[in-house]
Amino acid sequence: MEDTTGSNPQSLGFTEKLKSWLSWSWTYVCFVWFGMVLIMVYVLWSPLKLQETLTSASVFLNTLTPKFYVALTGTSSLISGLILIFEWWYFRKYGTSFIEQVSVSHLRPLLGGVESSSTTGLFSSVNGEAEPRPSVSECKVWRNPLNLFRGAEYNRYTWVTGKEPLTYYDMNLSAQDHQTFFTGDTQQLRPEDAVMQKAWRERNPQARIRAAYQAIEINHEQTCSAGSVIFSKKSYVLLAEEEATTITEAERLFKKALTIGKEGFAYTVVLIYSGKDMNLLVYIKRRLAMCARKLGRIKEAVKMMRDLMKEFPLLGMLNIHENLLEALLELQAYADVQAVLAKYDDISLPKSATICYTSALLKARAVSDKFSPEAASRRGLSTAEMNAVEAIHRAVEFNPHVPKYLLEMKSLILPPEHILKRGDSEAVAYAFFHLQHWKRAEGALNLLHCTWEGTFRIIPYPLEKGHLFYPYPGCTETADRELLPSFHEVSVYPKKELPFFILFTAGLCSFTAMLAMLTHQFPELMGVFAKAFFSTLFAPLGFFADKMESFMPSSFWHQLTQI
Repeated sequence: MEDTTGSNPQSLGFTEKLKSWLSWSWTYVCFVWFGMVLIMVYVLWSPLKLQETLTSASVFLNTLTPKFYVALTGTSSLISGLILIFEWWYFRKYGTSFIEQVSVSHLRPLLGGVESSSTTGLFSSVNGEAEPRPSVSECKVWRNPLNLFRGAEYNRYTWVTGKEPLTYYDMNLSAQDHQTFFTGDTQQLRPEDAVMQKAWRERNPQARIRAAYQAIEINHEQTCSAGSVIFSKKSYVLLAEEEATTITEAERLFKKALTIGKEGFAYTVVLIYSGKDMNLLVYIKRRLAMCARKLGRIKEAVKMMRDLMKEFPLLGMLNIHENLLEALLELQAYADVQAVLAKYDDISLPKSATICYTSALLKARAVSDKFSPEAASRRGLSTAEMNAVEAIHRAVEFNPHVPKYLLEMKSLILPPEHILKRGDSEAVAYAFFHLQHWKRAEGALNLLHCTWEGTFRIIPYPLEKGHLFYPYPGCTETADRELLPSFHEVSVYPKKELPFFILFTAGLCSFTAMLAMLTHQFPELMGVFAKAFFSTLFAPLGFFADKMESFMPSSFWHQLTQI
């Protein structure tokens, strides 16, 4: 058998050279083809009797009635209108043009074009070094630290408005969180384990509630053990989240879940702190603190949150400090808020809208009561005012969607159970809980209104690099559309311009519709206009033919036509 491995690199090299040559020459092929077509038309003008053909065609067109032109232009307008509607729907749903996507994905490779991945995949960071831009899979979705109660808050909204505030994608993420967060360390699955896992996966709220009661009955039938006590707690947690229709009732169920097993089973308290069962205890105490905050016992809520952070310092990923910041702002304990920010607003720690905008609020509050745009334009900004403006610019760069909700330029909705940092979902969640704190600080919203748009003059455009943070990710729109309900208009940054093909089809539809109407109303005048238009259009071709005929000798053309 012959060894053909040595010929493969040569054949591949030849193929690549051929492709590159074809790609390079494709730009000039169109011009060459157009010139050859003109020459062939002129050469074959007499043999093919093109003059007689054009004469007969003009006679045929002259015999057509205006109704034909009305039907022609009307059909063109209808077809272009249908294409426009489809393009607009596709753009609103997927954020891109269908024709443009098909052209780039399918036609461009056939024509030899190569999509440059070096510029789309790399962006410059703050220090100028190249780094990969986050893809859709890298846009991590986080649990909303201030998420509402389903039974007492989300369901009440549904009862009043008839709208679903949560998407199925959001609820599915919550079910996965509960399964992973509350699953014990034991490998063997008990009957109540299977029931509770099924309960979290159920899509129907009533089915989840029935499964929770079923788990409680199974636990009552068994002997009281650490495992049965823990799963009783999980069942009551589900009932507090799903079945309770008021915050008071939810707090009662959470307290019952917290106290189960303490009577006569002191060893179960120790077992709760082991493994993932500790997560259950933290979850119950945190929700109790949130219940106290919602019921007006704010100092009690602050104490519970501080104790929780001291008792479990390694669970910083749960972002309990964001609950604490909101409660301290409600108490107007701004010194304590500043102390919490000093610990968590660190360059090495991940940021959030709560951290950035709370820091901006504290600095704006110090100068906003005396701030005046007219006075600032005359005398310039003081040092404190400059610090406040820079803090606002920093916050807006991190999440540019928040100011429109704080300034009530967009309507608020109930926040989702999960948020995407720097996305519209995080902006909704922040503004829902913190708008009242900005309103309480006199002049803070006025300062925000006067300065927030200046951020976009600092950030480079296009967003190849950031100013204080990494470039704004391009995957937020897709994730936010999954997290936020369909009746909410998702905020998009940077604002996408309409694709060329939507503008083109809109212009074509309008133009052909106007022609159809004018042809129907003024048939004779439009006929004169059409003849003048076509005669003007073909005038350069006739001029070119005359020049070619005068330039070349007549014998040459005669011999050429005899070939």
